[in-house]
Amino acid sequence: MTHSMRHLALLVLLLPVACSSHSMPPDATAATAAAVAAAGPSNPANASDYVIGSGDQLSIFVYDSPQLSTEVPVRPDGRISTPLLSDIQASGKTPAQLSKEIAERLKEYVRDPNVTVIVRGFIGPLDRQVRVIGEAADPQALPYRDGMTLLDVMITTKGLTKFAAGNRAVIVRKVDGKDVTIHVHLSDLIKDGDISQNVPMQPGDTLIIPQTWF
Repeated sequence: MTHSMRHLALLVLLLPVACSSHSMPPDATAATAAAVAAAGPSNPANASDYVIGSGDQLSIFVYDSPQLSTEVPVRPDGRISTPLLSDIQASGKTPAQLSKEIAERLKEYVRDPNVTVIVRGFIGPLDRQVRVIGEAADPQALPYRDGMTLLDVMITTKGLTKFAAGNRAVIVRKVDGKDVTIHVHLSDLIKDGDISQNVPMQPGDTLIIPQTWF
């Protein structure tokens, strides 16, 4: 079975599955953070070059200071607030950069603070997102990953609804500051395995899936 056909088989399996999420308690210790880090990154949000964006969910661990460890969302203004600190600019920084800044600011209160930031629920900045709207089973904004394809997007959004006009879907992409429309046949890709429709995605793309005409 080819790599692309394995993706198709996975999509079929995922269609009826509901999405679930898990989060760590706010009072997680630094030992828990170390265990997560030791397990290795499971998604792009844990990569060293991931850029934090509004809407991301951050777990902040301060070694030997569980009372300062917390889990916070990045607000629409791109900032976060933590115990003892307020209005820290998080959007546009990597987890390592944010960890360093929080540690610097905590030096006023804690001796030699050791801070780890882990992005748990991640979206990324707008220009690094792929947005899916319309008749996807789970329309959402996704963080762009290197090598992401249309099939990857459909697997993540759990395929099409029964009302979707998949073969009338379009990708809207910014090219030299202008919106360019790319027509894609999602139904042919998902139902018939037409891999020619598995086009590469680009950061900032918007996939629009219209409703079928009755």
